[in-house]
Amino acid sequence: MSERIIRNGRVVEDTRQLVTLAPGADPAETAVPAGAVLVPLGVWRARRDELLERARSGELGVWIDAGEDVSLLADDLAALRVIGVHFPRFTDGRGYSTAALLRGRLGYSGELRAFGEVLRDQFNYLTRCGFDVLQPRSGRYDAPALEAACASIADFTEPYQHSASHPQPLFRRARRGTPSPSHP
Repeated sequence: MSERIIRNGRVVEDTRQLVTLAPGADPAETAVPAGAVLVPLGVWRARRDELLERARSGELGVWIDAGEDVSLLADDLAALRVIGVHFPRFTDGRGYSTAALLRGRLGYSGELRAFGEVLRDQFNYLTRCGFDVLQPRSGRYDAPALEAACASIADFTEPYQHSASHPQPLFRRARRGTPSPSHP
Protein backbone atom coordinates (compact mmCIF):
# COMPACT_ATOMS: atom_id res chain seq x y z
CA MET A 1 0.00 0.00 0.00
CA SER A 2 1.28 3.44 -0.90
CA GLU A 3 1.48 6.35 1.53
CA ARG A 4 2.08 10.03 0.80
CA ILE A 5 5.09 11.45 2.63
CA ILE A 6 7.28 14.54 2.41
CA ARG A 7 10.79 13.69 1.22
CA ASN A 8 13.32 16.52 0.95
CA GLY A 9 10.56 19.14 0.78
CA ARG A 10 8.38 17.38 -1.82
CA VAL A 11 5.29 15.21 -1.46
CA VAL A 12 5.94 11.75 -2.90
CA GLU A 13 4.44 8.26 -2.78
CA ASP A 14 6.15 5.77 -0.50
CA THR A 15 5.59 2.04 -0.11
CA ARG A 16 7.84 1.36 2.87
CA GLN A 17 6.02 -0.79 5.45
CA LEU A 18 6.36 -0.30 9.18
CA VAL A 19 6.89 -3.49 11.17
CA THR A 20 5.65 -3.26 14.76
CA LEU A 21 5.93 -5.52 17.78
CA ALA A 22 2.89 -6.67 19.67
CA PRO A 23 3.22 -6.23 23.45
CA GLY A 24 5.22 -9.15 24.83
CA ALA A 25 6.23 -10.40 21.37
CA ASP A 26 9.67 -11.88 20.87
CA PRO A 27 11.69 -9.68 18.46
CA ALA A 28 13.59 -12.73 17.22
CA GLU A 29 10.30 -14.33 16.13
CA THR A 30 8.71 -11.25 14.51
CA ALA A 31 7.92 -11.69 10.82
CA VAL A 32 9.79 -9.31 8.51
CA PRO A 33 8.00 -9.09 5.16
CA ALA A 34 9.77 -8.79 1.83
CA GLY A 35 10.13 -5.37 0.26
CA ALA A 36 10.91 -1.97 1.73
CA VAL A 37 10.38 -2.07 5.51
CA LEU A 38 11.34 -0.37 8.75
CA VAL A 39 11.84 -2.77 11.64
CA PRO A 40 11.92 -1.88 15.34
CA LEU A 41 15.30 -1.59 17.04
CA GLY A 42 14.58 -4.76 19.03
CA VAL A 43 14.06 -6.80 15.83
CA TRP A 44 17.24 -5.36 14.34
CA ARG A 45 19.26 -6.25 17.42
CA ALA A 46 17.82 -9.78 17.60
CA ARG A 47 18.24 -10.53 13.88
CA ARG A 48 20.99 -8.19 12.71
CA ASP A 49 23.12 -10.78 10.93
CA GLU A 50 20.11 -12.09 9.00
CA LEU A 51 18.90 -8.59 8.00
CA LEU A 52 22.24 -6.88 7.31
CA GLU A 53 22.31 -7.33 3.51
CA ARG A 54 18.78 -5.98 3.17
CA ALA A 55 19.84 -2.95 5.20
CA ARG A 56 22.92 -2.34 3.06
CA SER A 57 20.75 -2.39 -0.07
CA GLY A 58 18.38 0.20 1.42
CA GLU A 59 15.44 -2.18 1.38
CA LEU A 60 15.37 -2.48 5.17
CA GLY A 61 15.73 0.26 7.74
CA VAL A 62 15.44 0.47 11.50
CA TRP A 63 13.12 2.61 13.56
CA ILE A 64 13.72 3.90 17.05
CA ASP A 65 10.97 4.59 19.53
CA ALA A 66 10.99 7.61 21.82
CA GLY A 67 13.37 7.01 24.67
CA GLU A 68 15.36 4.19 23.07
CA ASP A 69 19.13 4.55 23.14
CA VAL A 70 20.29 5.64 19.68
CA SER A 71 23.89 4.71 20.54
CA LEU A 72 22.84 1.06 20.18
CA LEU A 73 22.96 1.71 16.40
CA ALA A 74 26.35 3.47 16.39
CA ASP A 75 28.26 0.47 14.97
CA ASP A 76 25.64 -0.10 12.25
CA LEU A 77 25.16 3.42 10.87
CA ALA A 78 27.30 2.78 7.78
CA ALA A 79 25.06 -0.17 6.85
CA LEU A 80 21.74 1.56 7.53
CA ARG A 81 20.48 3.73 4.69
CA VAL A 82 17.19 4.52 6.47
CA ILE A 83 16.48 5.20 10.13
CA GLY A 84 13.02 6.12 11.36
CA VAL A 85 12.26 7.96 14.57
CA HIS A 86 8.81 7.45 16.06
CA PHE A 87 6.96 10.40 17.58
CA PRO A 88 4.25 8.80 19.77
CA ARG A 89 2.76 12.22 20.70
CA PHE A 90 3.32 15.63 19.14
CA THR A 91 4.42 16.91 22.56
CA ASP A 92 7.18 14.31 22.87
CA GLY A 93 10.41 16.06 21.88
CA ARG A 94 12.79 13.14 22.37
CA GLY A 95 12.79 12.48 18.61
CA TYR A 96 14.40 15.88 18.01
CA SER A 97 17.26 14.92 20.33
CA THR A 98 17.59 11.56 18.61
CA ALA A 99 17.92 13.28 15.22
CA ALA A 100 20.46 15.77 16.57
CA LEU A 101 22.54 12.92 18.03
CA LEU A 102 22.39 10.89 14.83
CA ARG A 103 23.31 13.81 12.55
CA GLY A 104 25.69 15.68 14.83
CA ARG A 105 27.52 13.42 17.22
CA LEU A 106 27.26 10.15 15.29
CA GLY A 107 27.61 11.62 11.77
CA TYR A 108 24.74 9.67 10.22
CA SER A 109 24.22 10.74 6.60
CA GLY A 110 21.48 8.35 5.43
CA GLU A 111 17.74 9.02 5.26
CA LEU A 112 16.26 10.10 8.57
CA ARG A 113 12.48 9.70 8.77
CA ALA A 114 10.14 11.25 11.37
CA PHE A 115 6.87 9.34 11.62
CA GLY A 116 3.83 9.18 13.84
CA GLU A 117 2.39 12.30 15.45
CA VAL A 118 4.33 14.83 13.40
CA LEU A 119 2.34 17.96 12.65
CA ARG A 120 2.59 20.77 10.14
CA ASP A 121 3.72 23.22 12.84
CA GLN A 122 6.75 21.02 13.48
CA PHE A 123 7.91 20.45 9.89
CA ASN A 124 10.42 23.32 9.85
CA TYR A 125 11.95 22.26 13.16
CA LEU A 126 12.07 18.61 12.16
CA THR A 127 14.02 19.39 8.99
CA ARG A 128 16.37 21.68 10.91
CA CYS A 129 17.17 18.77 13.22
CA GLY A 130 18.11 16.68 10.20
CA PHE A 131 14.99 14.80 9.13
CA ASP A 132 14.79 14.21 5.36
CA VAL A 133 11.40 12.49 5.43
CA LEU A 134 8.27 13.54 7.29
CA GLN A 135 5.55 10.93 7.56
CA PRO A 136 2.48 12.16 9.44
CA ARG A 137 0.11 9.57 10.85
CA SER A 138 -1.98 7.99 8.11
CA GLY A 139 -5.16 9.98 7.54
CA ARG A 140 -3.85 13.11 9.31
CA TYR A 141 -3.74 15.15 6.07
CA ASP A 142 -5.54 14.73 2.78
CA ALA A 143 -3.50 15.33 -0.40
CA PRO A 144 -4.15 19.10 -0.70
CA ALA A 145 -3.47 19.68 3.01
CA LEU A 146 -0.22 17.73 2.80
CA GLU A 147 0.88 19.80 -0.20
CA ALA A 148 0.05 23.00 1.70
CA ALA A 149 1.84 21.71 4.80
CA CYS A 150 4.92 21.06 2.71
CA ALA A 151 5.22 24.82 2.15
CA SER A 152 5.49 25.37 5.92
CA ILE A 153 8.96 23.82 5.90
CA ALA A 154 10.26 27.14 4.56
CA ASP A 155 8.35 29.32 7.06
CA PHE A 156 11.57 30.58 8.62
CA THR A 157 14.27 31.22 6.05
CA GLU A 158 17.03 32.49 8.37
CA PRO A 159 17.03 30.81 11.76
CA TYR A 160 19.30 32.28 14.42
CA GLN A 161 20.56 29.01 15.86
CA HIS A 162 22.81 26.47 14.23
CA SER A 163 21.20 23.18 13.22
CA ALA A 164 21.68 20.20 10.93
CA SER A 165 20.44 22.33 8.02
CA HIS A 166 22.38 25.47 9.09
CA PRO A 167 25.63 24.36 10.76
CA GLN A 168 26.60 27.94 11.69
CA PRO A 169 24.57 30.43 13.72
CA LEU A 170 23.21 33.50 11.96
CA PHE A 171 25.94 35.84 13.23
CA ARG A 172 28.51 33.66 11.41
CA ARG A 173 26.41 33.39 8.22
CA ALA A 174 25.48 37.08 7.97
CA ARG A 175 27.46 39.24 5.57
CA ARG A 176 28.78 42.34 7.08
CA GLY A 177 29.78 45.33 5.07
CA THR A 178 33.20 46.84 5.54
CA PRO A 179 33.26 49.94 7.71
CA SER A 180 33.31 53.22 5.87
CA PRO A 181 36.50 55.30 6.10
CA SER A 182 34.76 57.86 8.31
CA HIS A 183 33.72 55.18 10.84
CA PRO A 184 36.69 53.00 11.78
